[in-house]
Amino acid sequence: MISPYVRRLRLATELHKLRTEAGLTHEQLAKKLGASRAQISRLENGHVPPDQDDIIKILDVLGVEGDQWTQILTIAREAAERGWWESNKAMGERQALFANLEAGAASICEYQQTFFPGLLQTPEFTRVRVDSDWFQRSSVTAAQAEGLAQGRAGRQRLLARPGGPTYEVIVDEVVIRRRLAPPAVVRAQLLHLAEKASEEKITVRVLPIEAAIEGYTLVPCTFSIYRYPDPGDPIVVGVEAVTSDVVLTDPDEVTPYLQMYDRLRAAALPEADGLQLLTEAAHRLQDE
Repeated sequence: MISPYVRRLRLATELHKLRTEAGLTHEQLAKKLGASRAQISRLENGHVPPDQDDIIKILDVLGVEGDQWTQILTIAREAAERGWWESNKAMGERQALFANLEAGAASICEYQQTFFPGLLQTPEFTRVRVDSDWFQRSSVTAAQAEGLAQGRAGRQRLLARPGGPTYEVIVDEVVIRRRLAPPAVVRAQLLHLAEKASEEKITVRVLPIEAAIEGYTLVPCTFSIYRYPDPGDPIVVGVEAVTSDVVLTDPDEVTPYLQMYDRLRAAALPEADGLQLLTEAAHRLQDE
């Protein structure tokens, strides 16, 4: 399936374009449909899953037909789909959002400056982090912890599916050096990361602490870039913060992240050197 979230954004863009080309305001279109202005605004903002009957009525009023009618109705159908993440409420809204963005992506590029990337985490590391991240939630029941772990595993299966996206992650060396879990768990995580990097569609790069980033760019946060097969869909950037996340689709907001990622990639170690750093860090933990 493709991301319902992204398809809602695409549908919103298409509907806004059709309405403005027809020379109608929100109020005028709503009056022709016998609907409310708020209903039209919500569809054009991509805030709600669309009802196909409503979309058909809008297309009829706007005189859309033929291939364009079929294309927009297909987008509306995909925008209304329910993803697998909606059946696991315990995985949390934040993780569900990223699962939604990952669905149907052609490529994912990520810069991770805080933790090992979720899509490549071991179950043991994930469980340690669920127990440790007390500031994000007041308490976690055993069922919620299991739900979070299952959600992470579901996202990893999506990455590994036939036809799944290519995935490139730049891991800051700080993540490798910092003790984010007991030594045995971190060692297994480091070796797992090196092993996954050998897969055809996965690339792992390491940004060394002493890296000279072009323009002395300061990178303040972890972020991910999602590209989709349909060239009409937006490039999406997901920005992670402590207690909430931001999704960007406006080209003026997305472009700085694309440029920042290119600079990080240029400053990262060659793949082989990065993998050597990972394995050496794992062996040092074994010696301890």
